[in-house]
Amino acid sequence: MFISFEGIDGVGKSTQIRFVEDYLRDQGKLVLTTFEPGGTDLGQEIRNLLLHRKGDVAPRSEALLYAADRAHHVATKIRPALASGQVVITDRYLDSSVAYQGAGRKLSAEEVRNISLWAVDGLLPDLTILLDLDAAKARERRHKTGQEEDRLEREQLDFFEAVRAEYLKLSSAEPNRFLVINAEMSPEEIFGQIRPKLDELLGR
Repeated sequence: MFISFEGIDGVGKSTQIRFVEDYLRDQGKLVLTTFEPGGTDLGQEIRNLLLHRKGDVAPRSEALLYAADRAHHVATKIRPALASGQVVITDRYLDSSVAYQGAGRKLSAEEVRNISLWAVDGLLPDLTILLDLDAAKARERRHKTGQEEDRLEREQLDFFEAVRAEYLKLSSAEPNRFLVINAEMSPEEIFGQIRPKLDELLGR
């Protein structure tokens, strides 16, 4: 089983990933939790270029770097884990590129998606959980943590509004893969909506 979590920065993906990981382990599943960009050693180097390098990165270069990270991530970590019978949970996957680079950077969403699909040789998650939240509220949450923001997190509000709109567009186009949840709810309420979908995938 392959599960991805998506949403703009500040929606609470990390908390729900922990809940899902714990729940699946309690069901006797072997679970690999990973993330993008940077889920491999090579990916960490690419992540530093993407998020912590001083200066701008051209939008097309940014999209290709994310695709390169994802190609290596899938080939060396995700596919081997799936082949061994593990459940893989990833914090972000190719829908992030379509939303952030396609819409946020005003590139062609279709072209970014095609590049990403080629990079992963067509591998899509069985379930994509989209935590949806107003961009201004998500920014308030990020600021409350007091953590230093990376290059993308420092973008203007209209950037995140465009990203959020693209996520919702993607979920409408693939309703069987996406589970869209209002991230304004409490963490426990959110997981309460995720759990039945997990049980369905587990055949319970």
